[in-house]
Amino acid sequence: MTPAGHAALREELRQLWDEDRPKVVELVSWAASLGDRSENADYQYGKRRLHEIDRRVRFLRKRLDRAAVVDPAAQRRRDQVFFGATVTFAGEDDAERSVTITGIDEADASRGDVSWVSPVARALLGKRVGDLVRLRTPGGGEEIEVLAIRYPGS
Repeated sequence: MTPAGHAALREELRQLWDEDRPKVVELVSWAASLGDRSENADYQYGKRRLHEIDRRVRFLRKRLDRAAVVDPAAQRRRDQVFFGATVTFAGEDDAERSVTITGIDEADASRGDVSWVSPVARALLGKRVGDLVRLRTPGGGEEIEVLAIRYPGS
């Protein structure tokens, strides 16, 4: 994942562990002190939220421990598409589109960030400007042409 993606996951973990979880623990303690827990919505919701937070914290810790952080700005071979590249390409309809190849946890199609394992990223990896690539789509296939490759800091 990119350094920015790693930082975002670290921040989410910090937010959950240092801010959200203590508030929910306080709510659950207060709700438990009221007595009957079987019909206490605050208690039941709080316990459920606490389980959700703990599950996400475990996931984030494992993900951060295993993450390989790759800084795209340090890429020396900028004439080819590698992890972290922003690639502009044109389809058969001549419409230009740009995507940035990111880690799985950073992918957000609405921003144009695609996972390195996505079909479009896999088709583009290793290509150069001017290369024609066959992209498999749900509607069949499409030939796209790589128009530009950019890396952060270039």
